[in-house]
Amino acid sequence: MTKEQSVKEVEYKMALKLLKILLSRGIITEEEYIEIDELNRQTFSPQLAKVYV
Repeated sequence: MTKEQSVKEVEYKMALKLLKILLSRGIITEEEYIEIDELNRQTFSPQLAKVYV
């Protein structure tokens, strides 16, 4: 894994953590969580995304 890909992995994990916080506080719905996560996967292109589920 390249340094650039490693950075993208970390950025994706941080975005996922924030999404989980928003979901747990009721700020977003489960459907919004799934939609935003899909957009994040497209943006960050994490190779390990399936591991994070």
